[in-house]
Formats: sequence, C-alpha cells, structure tokens
Amino acid sequence: MTTPRPRVAVLASGRGSNLAALLAARDRGELPVDFVLVGSDQAAAGALRLAEAAGIPTLALDPRGYPDRRAFDLDLFARIAASGADLLVLAGFMRIIDAAALAPWIGRMINIHPSLLPKYRGLHTHRRALAAGDREHGASVHFVTAELDGGPVIAQARIPIHPGDDEQQLAQRLLSQEHRLLPAALALLASHRLQWHDQAPQFDGKPLLTPLELGAHGLLAPGNPQVQPDTGRLDT
Repeated sequence: MTTPRPRVAVLASGRGSNLAALLAARDRGELPVDFVLVGSDQAAAGALRLAEAAGIPTLALDPRGYPDRRAFDLDLFARIAASGADLLVLAGFMRIIDAAALAPWIGRMINIHPSLLPKYRGLHTHRRALAAGDREHGASVHFVTAELDGGPVIAQARIPIHPGDDEQQLAQRLLSQEHRLLPAALALLASHRLQWHDQAPQFDGKPLLTPLELGAHGLLAPGNPQVQPDTGRLDT
C-alpha cells in the first residue's frame, strides 16, 4: 500500500525565493510532498505568482479588512485547514501569529529564520550579527510556537562572516543556504523521521537535543557546532 504524500501549505509575504527552492526540490524528487495552498497577507507577493505558475491554489487576505490580528489569523488558518494541508511552512511570512490560531498546528508547522537561533530573534538579523562582531552567521528552521522565533530549533546552516562583509552581502550569501536548509528540513518532517512528540521534537525516534546541521551535500545530520551558543564566536 502506497503511503499518501503529505499535503503542504506555505505562507509567504514576499518574493517567494524559499518557496521556489521548495518547488525545485519537489521537482528534483528530493521532497515527496504535494503543495495544496500558498497564502499571503500581500496580494502583490511574488510567492503567489510563483504558485500560480506552478498550478498551486493561492490565497491572499488583507489584514486591514479585519477588526484585529486575531480575527485575521483565525480566518487565515481556518482556510488553511480547509485546504486539507497536513503541514504548514512559513517561508518569509512577516507576521506574528495569534496563539489560538496556531495552536492546532504546533508540531506540524515550521518557520525559517535568518539567524542561528536563539540569537537574533525578530528582524534585522544580519545587521545585528555584524554589529556584534560575530564571526559566524546562519539560518535556522524551527517548529513554530506562540513565542516569537522561540520554538524548538530543528536544523541550522552556518556561514562565516568575512572581513568587510556588509548587511546585503551577508544576506545574499546566507540566502543560498536557506534554499538548501528549508527543503531538507521539510523532507525529514514529511518522511516522519522528524516528529513532534510530548511537546518536543524527535529525530529517528530519539529526542532532538541539538539542531541538525546542514552539510556540504545538502543533507542534514546531527551536528557538532563549532560556536559557543551564547556568543556566536568560534571556539579557540
């Protein structure tokens, strides 16, 4: 008996480069999922145009048409549930989500964030890493909880910060790693190698105590971080 492919919805607010990476991984046979919906809070978002070109149903809702954030989120997530999605990916969705709306999705909902969490939650992560004098930067995929960028981290990709890097250079160099990291993490979730159990992540049936690390070949494996988690600076 063939196991059904997980059905995935994606939320994005911008141009959709991480969505494009997910679609490319699917087309290469590396991501065995079916995309059933791409939603946005921005009707002009490039992610919606990518989805339309790929034949994926789209949804654009204007938050200004709702009395408050909670009402918007509850309607958005009701529509996602109606799509039949099993899993939900935030791929550059630039909104804080109401706790009641996301509660049914905890353990089935992941987000990609451009920092080595728990460092630099929120915005301007590249600028903050440079200002702190960090020698390493990266991206994280984490389970979404009610705490902003605070859910358990699943996997990370790391890059060095070069002398003379500016914010734009650092962001651009990291983006190529994000495009490898997110499909790899979603593939583990879709294959059930990564699961949510007893309010915590498990990998291959064991508690995931430290994030998986993205290797040179685009595969995720248990990591051996080279940086101190509280500083982001290389051990010596």
